[in-house]
Amino acid sequence: MSSESRIVLDSQQLNLSIERICYQLIENHNDFSETVLIGLQPRGVFVAQRIHERLQKLTSETIQLGSLDVTFNRDDHRRRDIPLIPSVTNMDFLVEGKKVIMIDDVLFTGRTIRAGMDAMMAFGRPSVVELVVLIDRRFSRQLPIEPNYVGVRIDTIVSERVEVALVESGGNDTVKLYSPDKE
Repeated sequence: MSSESRIVLDSQQLNLSIERICYQLIENHNDFSETVLIGLQPRGVFVAQRIHERLQKLTSETIQLGSLDVTFNRDDHRRRDIPLIPSVTNMDFLVEGKKVIMIDDVLFTGRTIRAGMDAMMAFGRPSVVELVVLIDRRFSRQLPIEPNYVGVRIDTIVSERVEVALVESGGNDTVKLYSPDKE
């Protein structure tokens, strides 16, 4: 990573963003009995776990949470020099007729979300799918996918990178924007 980085969210801002998303979800869903949360592997799972934990505390409801590996649903998985290593899908429920809240850390081109929707269909046909992202990198979309709930929207150029470093993945709860070093 380049030494020139900018903190987009510090630990407190990140937690406030998750809290705000949870209150928006409660306002829009009210009753979560027919709602499931699905985190997209790898980093969306950590964001989903935090949202899940907070929603359950705020609502006192039991809300189903799953994680979905989209590796083989990606349109670029055969185009890489190094093969993609699949993660683990952990979905012990069907989404048939359910309200699905799909969660990822960063929305960039939209391709991961498209792959997530394809992978999710193996578990049934939901009544509705909503998208939660911690970071929305506007102006970078290759597919017409827009989030319903956003932690923060940032304007980036294609060469910039967003690093979401959560405690659960060995980070320190920050989101940074940086430009990779040129070699």
